[in-house]
Formats: sequence, C-alpha cells, structure tokens
Amino acid sequence: MTSTALGTPTGPATDVELSIGGMTCASCAARVEKKLNRMDGVSATVNFATEKAKVTYGSDVTVADLIATVEKTGYTAQEPAPPAAPEPATGGKEAAGDETDGLRQRLWMSFALSLPVVLLAMVPALQFDNWQWLSLTLAGPVVAWGAFPFHKAAWTNARHATATMDTLVSMGTLAALGWSLWALFLGHAGMPGMRHGFDLTVSRSDGSSSIYLEAAAGVTTFILAGRYLEARSRRKAGAALHALLELGAKDVAVLRDGREVRVPVAELAVGDRFVVRPGEKIATDGTVTEGSSAVDAALLTGESVPVDVTVGDAVTGATVNTSGRLVVEATRIGSDTQLARMARLVEDAQNGKAAVQRLADRISGIFVPVVLLIALGTLLTWLFATGDTAAAFTAAVAVLIIACPCALGLATPTALMVGTGRGAQLGILIKGPEVLESTRRVDTIVLDKTGTVTTGRMGLRDVVTAPGTEEAELLRLAGALEHASEHPIARAIADGAMERTGPLPAPESFENVAGLGVQGVVDGHAVLIGREQLLADWSIPLPDGLAAAKAAAEADGRTAVAVAWDGAARGVITVADAVKDTSARAVAELRRLGLTPILLTGDNRAVAESVAREVGIDEVIAEVLPQDKADVVRRLQGEGRTVAMVGDGVNDAAALATADLGLAMGTGTDAAIEASDLTLVRGDLLVAADAIRLSRRTLGIIKGNLFWAFGYNVAALPLAALGLLNPMIAGAAMAFSSVFVVTNSLRLRSFR
Repeated sequence: MTSTALGTPTGPATDVELSIGGMTCASCAARVEKKLNRMDGVSATVNFATEKAKVTYGSDVTVADLIATVEKTGYTAQEPAPPAAPEPATGGKEAAGDETDGLRQRLWMSFALSLPVVLLAMVPALQFDNWQWLSLTLAGPVVAWGAFPFHKAAWTNARHATATMDTLVSMGTLAALGWSLWALFLGHAGMPGMRHGFDLTVSRSDGSSSIYLEAAAGVTTFILAGRYLEARSRRKAGAALHALLELGAKDVAVLRDGREVRVPVAELAVGDRFVVRPGEKIATDGTVTEGSSAVDAALLTGESVPVDVTVGDAVTGATVNTSGRLVVEATRIGSDTQLARMARLVEDAQNGKAAVQRLADRISGIFVPVVLLIALGTLLTWLFATGDTAAAFTAAVAVLIIACPCALGLATPTALMVGTGRGAQLGILIKGPEVLESTRRVDTIVLDKTGTVTTGRMGLRDVVTAPGTEEAELLRLAGALEHASEHPIARAIADGAMERTGPLPAPESFENVAGLGVQGVVDGHAVLIGREQLLADWSIPLPDGLAAAKAAAEADGRTAVAVAWDGAARGVITVADAVKDTSARAVAELRRLGLTPILLTGDNRAVAESVAREVGIDEVIAEVLPQDKADVVRRLQGEGRTVAMVGDGVNDAAALATADLGLAMGTGTDAAIEASDLTLVRGDLLVAADAIRLSRRTLGIIKGNLFWAFGYNVAALPLAALGLLNPMIAGAAMAFSSVFVVTNSLRLRSFR
C-alpha cells in the first residue's frame, strides 16, 4: 500500500488500522498523518473519506502509543476489535447513518431560521422597521448552535496551535456576526427605519450601518448542506463494500451426531459438515461431500451462469445453491474465506492514496495557514487602498469562507471507494491506488495459456468419420467405453459425447491397454479406442483419410485417438485443452484498449500457435520453463515495453510480481493471487479487459476531481480577495466544490 510516511519501521513490523474520529477536512487528515509519521518506526497513511489510519509500526511502539498520539493531536482513535469471525460488519454503516441523521437535523433547523434572514437582506422590499433585530434573533441560534461543530473543532485546533478548514468557517461566521453586533449596538445599523441593499460583490461603504447576518447564517447553512450531502455521498460510495460484507449467510445447518443443528455462522469450525438446501447461501468455503447441484455465484463474482458441482468440488461461501441438496465440509472460515479476503482487498485499496493525491494532501496541509495570511493581506490591502473598513472586512471574510481544501482531500478517496466497490461487484479486486496508475502506462499484455486463455482441461474438439459411419454412433460407442476410464483424455471424450448425443450405454466389458488405449464391448460391438498401434495389433489398418486427419491434428498440437469396432476403423477423435468461450473476445477488447497481446506457455510451439490462431494473438513465446517466465517479462521490459501479465498458477507468481501490472485469475492459486495487483474473481479473461477499463476510468475520475478542486481554489481565492464575491455566495461555492467531487466519483457506480 502506498504511503506518505516519513518514518521507517524498525524491528518486526506490525500493521494496524485505526478508526479516526473528529476529522472534518483534508487538513485534519494531513495533520494526524504528519503526527503519526513523526513517531520513531511508524509509517502511516490517513484517509479522510474512510476516516481510517493504516499504520505500520515497529516493536518499540504499541497501539496505545498510536492512539495517544492521535488524541494529543486533538482527535480520537479507536483500538481495533480482536479478529472475529464472519458475521458481516455493519457498524460503520450504522455510524455513517448516525452522522447523517445529526447533520440533517442541524441542517434543517438552520435552513428554517436562515431563510427569512437571507430573504430580508437580499430583497430590500421585504425590509420593515426593525427588521434587522428579527434577523439577529433568527441568525444568532444558527451561528451559535448550527455552526457549533465548526467552532468546537476550531477551538480544539487552536489549543493544539493549528488550523483547519473549520478554523476558516468559524472565524468567518463569527467575524460576520461580531461585526453585525457592533454595528447594531454601537453603530447606526440598529436605528429604526434602517435599510440596505444586497449585492453579489463587496459594495457596502458605511461600516457602522452594515450588518452581515445573512452571510453568517447563510454560510453556516450552505456549509452544513455541503457536509450533509458529502456524508450521504460518502455513505453511498462505500455501499458496495457494505453490500459485499452483507452477502454472507447468517446461520447454518450443521450436522452433529447425525442431526441438523442450526447455529450462527460464527460457530462454524474447519472440518464441520453442513447442509445447504436449494435457495440457501453456502455458509463458508468448503468441499462438497454429498449431493450435486448448480451454484449461482452472480452476487459474489458477477458470473451469470450457475456452475454445476458434485462430490469433491470446491464451493465458495456466499454463493447460492440453486437446485439439489448439498452437504459441504468447511475448509475455510472467518477471515480466511474468499468473501472475507475480497472485502479485505477492497477495503485496503480504499485506504490507499494515489501519487496525485499525496501531492494534494501536502498542499492541503499548508493551505489553511496560507489562507489566513491571504485573508489578513486582503484586509490590510483594502484598508490601505480604499479606507473602506466594511468593504475590507467583507473581502477578508469571503477569503476565509471560500478557501476550503476539502475537495482536494476527497478527490482520490471517494473515487477509489466507488471504483473498487464497483469492481468487487463485477468480480474485479483492485489492490491499491498505485495499480490505477500502472494500467494507464501498460502497452503489452502477456497471457499465460493454460487456465487463462484455455480452461486447463481437455475437451472434445473434432470428429472425423470414415465413409458410411455416422458421427453420433461413433461418439456414442466411443463415449460409452471411455466413460469407464479415469484418464483425462477419456473423460474429455466421454463428457463431449454426452453433451452431443445424450445418455451413454454401459459397456458390457472394459479393459485398459497400458500405453495404447482401451478396448471392450458396447451394445454387442467390439470397440477399440487409442493409438494407431492398438488397431494394428488387431490387424486393423487406418485408411488414408483418417490417417491424414490424425496427422493434421497432431501437427496442430492436439491429441488424436483412433476408433474402430467390429474389425474396421471408423473414425478419429481429437481432444485438446479447450479455449475458453470468451478468450477471443477478450483478446479483441485488449487490442481495442491499445495493448499488444502475447501468448506465453511452457507447451510446445504447435499447441501454442494453434491456440493463438484461435483467439487472435500474433506473438507467441512457447516452451518456456516455469522459472523462466519472469525472465521473459524482464526481457520485454528491457525492450522498453510496459508489461501486464495475466496468470493463474504457482509458476506464474514470479512473473506476476515482476510485471508492471499483475492480473491473477481468481480460480488460480493463492501464490498467484498474492503476487498480483488485480484479481479477476471469475477466472474469465474478458474480465481482464474490464479491469483495465475500470482502473483507467477510476484514475480519470480522480484526475478530473483534482483538476476541478485545484481550479476552484485557484479561481475563487483571487475573486474573493478582489471583492467580487459576497461571503454568502462564497460559502455556497465552497460547499458545492466538495459535493461536486463526490457526485462526480459516484458516476463510477454505473460502470459496465
């Protein structure tokens, strides 16, 4: 995970995640992060959007030390709960709900009180004798109670000799209220019959007759509205992760002493056998020990077609049993399950920071003190240039209020939250924000063949029959005999025959001929299947047409077996590692993304080139030993290419780690998944193209967010300093900037 850390952990490093409370803007996060990183042996990244700190610390530091440092900084930190089992976590969601409810209440009360104040100030025709005193009566509670969270945070910051966005808001609203009180009680603004107009710019010249109650109340309401919408949007941004956590089953029917006992999922142990009825979720990862069914993994991986499972097959927790009754033996529980690992990867990614965000964080950390200096400079410049105290005050307050760095702090985290959450829904796990930057640069994608482009299992490909022999009859007899064998080639022929012809008859006799094939009797026919030598031993020649078909298949790297019965050769069946249905479309999509695909395999060149032709790959690197795959990646990088690698096996792990971007099939080994940057849960190569598109789209949203956030502050501060913005309009613009960044990120929820 990337970090802005200054410290380097000493001794054995330990990772911990702390929940940080009291942060109200990006400056707060930058401050907490800076304090943590000043501790010896500590490396920390603080995320404002997720309100979490990911900390790596050495043996000389404890979690209590970390929490104490955060509290001394003026914020709260929560010690992580001990590892628990698999009950889906909802506390963060409920906390977000509490925060939203409190903000909504404060917002609506402030809005109701502020509206008359703003209307009286903006529409001179509504002003009546002593209207200003009614405005004070209504605005006072807004500034005191509505803006209380800002004042409280500003006071906490002041006690620690620092300043944040809350400092700016608190100073601006209190200054506007304070000036108004002075004008009302000590100046001329409190006189009956007082009237004044409203302008979008700085225009009031008589300071003793000018009041800014509409700015104090309006700014408070606008900023509360921005905070409320931001909180709601952030809650929506994390909805995908919450939905992922909610996928798991809540209870399970465990077999104990021959009886079904329904218990909470948290009580499951490895080795327990549990029952899954049709329509129920599978409680945890395991292996089927009884029954057969089809399992729907759409909610977990996005894969639309249910997968058939039977005894010995692995199943994943949170998938849905669609038909038959299954008995499953638990192999992984709690935090070890695929669902928990997915959620952990998503959350870790959301806690990270892209390089562009780290720059924004550094700017946010020094932004508030700079703004305070700009506001002071604005006040003094206006006083010196015009002598108009009211105008100088108004311009300075506008500077204080409009300069909010929150949009900078939210630019990356919200886009990451939405992008990684949407990826999880589509079966794409992004490990961190640095991955997004890698996808933009990649120009070459290396595809492992077996298990990535192909299924990794032998499948029936072609059937060539002798004159007078029907294909269906050939498959029925050959499939029936091969069904009695456990050899991978035999299984491929038997399964393919059943798919094409339906149920197969049982052989009346069966014999395995070592190294040559099988023989037996099916429906009264003496059947031979295997090498040409097996037929020759029975004095059965292979006709020229069948011999040519067999030679052509073998030249393409396929396995060809001859079939004969009743003393005559009847046909040739070819089998090969089957290409996945979506591989050709995936390669075409990768090309459209500007990537050059390369097929990498340890298989012989004939096999590799045959597969490459079928899916549309021009460049093939074949007959590569497992330990040499990483060298191939390094050679391509040495040629100036930026390389992505897609693989699924232990032998791909080194290459995945070496590549600029590693993509692991979720159906592959743990070693491959750990070494990768992106995990494709479905094991479908087409998802690799989706993953790169999503990553690039997320990075684009992040950069767009940062552009507008920077642009807003660059444009708004000079306008405010020049007196071209009324403080209330400045407050509305500041609130809108944060809301815009978050809502722009939410567009990723519709990614397809």
